[in-house]
Amino acid sequence: MTQFDQQYQNAILDIMNRGYEELNERTGHRTKILPGVTFHLDAGFPLLTLRKIPIKLFVAEQIWFVMGSNKPDDFVNKFTPIWKDFMEPDGTIPAAYGYRWRKHFGRDQLGALLKLLEKEPGSRHGVVMTWDAADDGLGIGTPKKNVPCPFVFTVNVFGNKLHLHNVVRSNDMMLGCPHDVAGFALLQHILAAKLGLQAGTLTHTISNAHIYDIHYDQAWEIAGRTNTHREVLFDAQPNYFDRAEKGDEQLVDEITNKLTEQYNPLGPIKGMKIVL
Repeated sequence: MTQFDQQYQNAILDIMNRGYEELNERTGHRTKILPGVTFHLDAGFPLLTLRKIPIKLFVAEQIWFVMGSNKPDDFVNKFTPIWKDFMEPDGTIPAAYGYRWRKHFGRDQLGALLKLLEKEPGSRHGVVMTWDAADDGLGIGTPKKNVPCPFVFTVNVFGNKLHLHNVVRSNDMMLGCPHDVAGFALLQHILAAKLGLQAGTLTHTISNAHIYDIHYDQAWEIAGRTNTHREVLFDAQPNYFDRAEKGDEQLVDEITNKLTEQYNPLGPIKGMKIVL
């Protein structure tokens, strides 16, 4: 199995065998939960092959994030409907990740990150915030259909490689986690290529790693799967960041095709419904 397949399967088994089973008040579902689940990924591109992951979804999403838009109709809705449930009546998502990275706090964090690391690669100040401490969570923020799950990431450069550590407050392990890991891996590769670097280690840390009760059977199914799949390899081009900023729709197909031509997953696991 690939590095991510193995670590992911171990995490699912760990949660199912050792997880705390609790009722989640917001969703009304029971979940099995473990705190502080972490993946360290440095071999190939982390596309889960234990089941099929829809590649175009996370590719279009990350390009929309780099654009800095808070309106799904600007780009991502042309490729996937996954953000439509979170749109406010005015067509925006106030907590859209890319908007938070590039506009919300009165500074372009993503653009500043690239300038910082170009000038001072050894800087330890490469922190990009998504969570707005003035208005998110704690039961007192402005009501929103969506608040960020990945709430901060840090970037470090050493060994001629760009290393990205993503921290997630909450991850649905059966549906959200593989999608998020692949998405942030793509961001890491795009940033690295822009700076003329290789992608190094992707660290993905989850504060609340949970499996919903309606996914227990599917979790056991994926825990029992095995394969001999090779790592998927991916080389981003230096112009990918600039093309993503401009909302280049052809870039979605270009990246998707690069990944799809190597991707040989096991069959889908049926019956997994998203819990909102």
